Amino acid sequence: MTMEDNVFRAIEQKKVSAQIIDQVKTLIASGKLKPGDALPPERELMKVFNVSRPTLREALNALSTMGFVKMAQRQRTRVRSLVPSNITEPLHRLLKEDMSTSLELIEARTIIERGNARLAARRATDADISRLERSLESMRHKLDNHESVTDDDAEFHIAIAEASHNKIQTHLMFSIYDLLKEKVGLCYVNDEAMEIFKQHQAIVNAIKAHDEELALNSMEEHLAYVESLLNRLISKETAATRP
Repeated sequence: MTMEDNVFRAIEQKKVSAQIIDQVKTLIASGKLKPGDALPPERELMKVFNVSRPTLREALNALSTMGFVKMAQRQRTRVRSLVPSNITEPLHRLLKEDMSTSLELIEARTIIERGNARLAARRATDADISRLERSLESMRHKLDNHESVTDDDAEFHIAIAEASHNKIQTHLMFSIYDLLKEKVGLCYVNDEAMEIFKQHQAIVNAIKAHDEELALNSMEEHLAYVESLLNRLISKETAATRP
């Protein structure tokens, strides 16, 4: 065999930090690490990977630069949505300046969530359904104690996205709710919040029964109700700003 015919290639000596990066990226790509998930504390990661702190920090900093994780002082490192920040940041500013933009985001959300509800009814595991039921229990507990349910609402819809077992949908929903929850949360007061809870119950029951059409219809009814609340809120704000 001549050198020209040689099919072998040199073995790549990969840095340890690069191997950590590859592992985390693979877990995100497979859906085992989801947006918002916290990575274990650094000391635990050092033991798991059997690496020094500088090596671990090098890997985490690189993942942060790539947009896969978010690091903050005195807080756990968390998985970021793969929806680019150069898309969400301008939207966030626009939502602050023009609340009517929220309605357009609601429309976009409806298109995605109809599919999420159908896929969740088809694919949800027992673990997915248990998570949705825990979300309902948490929401009911907060309603009984007159507490805000904004975070529970976001958690519920992200849980449905995860029950669809489509990781692209999950990342999209995480970003959408990160943008919307502040605005939508203003709508959830008193009777409205209880109605939202009942609608969530109907969606979970349809998913639990693996009834795709009922899940889709229940989700449509729920989002139409939320849109009507948001329209009412916008009308109030518009009237308040008139000279």
